[in-house]
Amino acid sequence: MAKKKITKQSKTRLIVFGTASLLMIGYFLFSIVDYTFSISKLENQKKELEHELVSLKEDEQTLKLEIQKLQDPEYIARYARENYLYSKDGEYIIKIEDNKEKKEEKTQPLEDYRTYMIAGFAVSGILIFGFVLKKMVH
Repeated sequence: MAKKKITKQSKTRLIVFGTASLLMIGYFLFSIVDYTFSISKLENQKKELEHELVSLKEDEQTLKLEIQKLQDPEYIARYARENYLYSKDGEYIIKIEDNKEKKEEKTQPLEDYRTYMIAGFAVSGILIFGFVLKKMVH
């Protein structure tokens, strides 16, 4: 069997087109992963906003009920006595404080994976390019 001799021009052409095709494939894969993360992030944001909408509708109902109650002078007087320490004649006010501590949950922001993806694709592209170049030279 006779070995086919690969010319220098065909090696160069193969390296250039091979590298270009690998870069395009890497870019398309990166785009797909990036869009997937973006869609996932938007879906999570949509869920959070839907929960917030439900909460705001409940608050709206509570506030409408409060508005109706504030039309009653007796309710206003009782509200002022309870919340602002007003008293009727002959009443004494004793203030008792709550010692309950409110703990707020701290949410950690989602990490941005774009930089990791770019670095990963860059390293894999360099490794693939080096491997292809090494195979072509030998």
